[in-house]
Amino acid sequence: MRTAVFALVALAVLGLLGLVHRWLWIRLVRDTTAPRGLPRRIGTASAIALPLLSVAALTAGRAGVPFPLQQAVSWPGFLWLAVLLYLTLTMLVAEPIRALLLRRLAHRSPSRVADEAPGDVRQDGAGTAATATAVAPPVVPVAPAEPAAPCAQELTRRRFVARTLGGAAAAVALGTVANGAYGTHGVLRGPGVRRVRVPLAKLPRAAHGFRIAVVSDVHLGPILGRAHTQRIVDTVNRTQPDLIAIVGDLVDGDVQDLGRAAEPLRRLTARHGTYFVTGNHEYFSGARQWVDHVRELGLNPLENARRALPYFDLAGVNDIAGESEGQGPDFGAALGDRDRTRAAVLLAHQPVVIHDAVRHGVDLQLSGHTHGGQLWPGNYLAELANPTVEGLERYGDTQLWVSRGAGAWGPPVRVGAPSDITVVELASHQA
Repeated sequence: MRTAVFALVALAVLGLLGLVHRWLWIRLVRDTTAPRGLPRRIGTASAIALPLLSVAALTAGRAGVPFPLQQAVSWPGFLWLAVLLYLTLTMLVAEPIRALLLRRLAHRSPSRVADEAPGDVRQDGAGTAATATAVAPPVVPVAPAEPAAPCAQELTRRRFVARTLGGAAAAVALGTVANGAYGTHGVLRGPGVRRVRVPLAKLPRAAHGFRIAVVSDVHLGPILGRAHTQRIVDTVNRTQPDLIAIVGDLVDGDVQDLGRAAEPLRRLTARHGTYFVTGNHEYFSGARQWVDHVRELGLNPLENARRALPYFDLAGVNDIAGESEGQGPDFGAALGDRDRTRAAVLLAHQPVVIHDAVRHGVDLQLSGHTHGGQLWPGNYLAELANPTVEGLERYGDTQLWVSRGAGAWGPPVRVGAPSDITVVELASHQA
């Protein structure tokens, strides 16, 4: 059943992708170029190759394609998906402008067909007009004339409008994707640091100011590799945290391909250690191999487990994607028998489990998964599936912090949701 649903969704996505590219080809290639010219051929070839590269980028990993080939198709394929999003949005905005301009051009165009009078008109000798008296010839039925083709001047004007609007849309899309503050450059230069102070009623005075560095959604893979990991490690270590929490979606791929990219994690430094819980992408990649590997790197996996730290309990649950493998979250195992007079901090990849956290008396849940929407207006879609998309919110006696993530999935692009590493500073009411 699940396979059938996935197949239907995949077919719908492919169909939509084809329709969008067909429409963009009409507006950006056919309407802007002369038939049978080189620009038309290049534009048509691009309209075929770019969606194929995007499909290849989306499916290469799960299809078991060799990693170097995954890298080769991922850069152009995923970047085109980001450009496609903003190119489509901009062209949709331009569509009514195009219609208005073409309507005005049509009104200004001279009449191309002259009306003929029913009889001949001739000049008499004195220069006065007289209507011919000749008998009109028999009426022969004539098929309706086809509309006259636009004249060369009108075609030039139409093409000018198409090129102006298409060029403006392309400039907006490319500028958005390459933006230095966000965009591709913003992702590749590494995440910034956000700081948030979270008061916990049960936290003892001795733990006031305890700092937890929250890292989520790194997404090491064909695009983001070892250099990205090193930037994250350097940024985290500069904050001098007491504890580091990696809350899922660390990788997109196998240990064999990405083990070297994850190696810098070995140099993470915190007084109370580094802890890890799985995200949904770990289960796409093979969660068991990664749990074992991060343990070798010095991280402490929390698989539905709890650690009693000096000032509070730290618990972690598996991601809900593990349910299909019998490895889903088990809140009873992680929190069922604990002393509820102590504060509890829960690591859980997806914000949606907040209601289970509330039922088990958790004081603070640390999550990721949403990327803050990653690409505007994706935040509105993320709101449909998550109780909180980013930031701090309270649910009863439980607070939930959702990080926007330290990397990016798919296109290495962020718009309206810059990547981050969060330093959560716990505060005691007794301080």
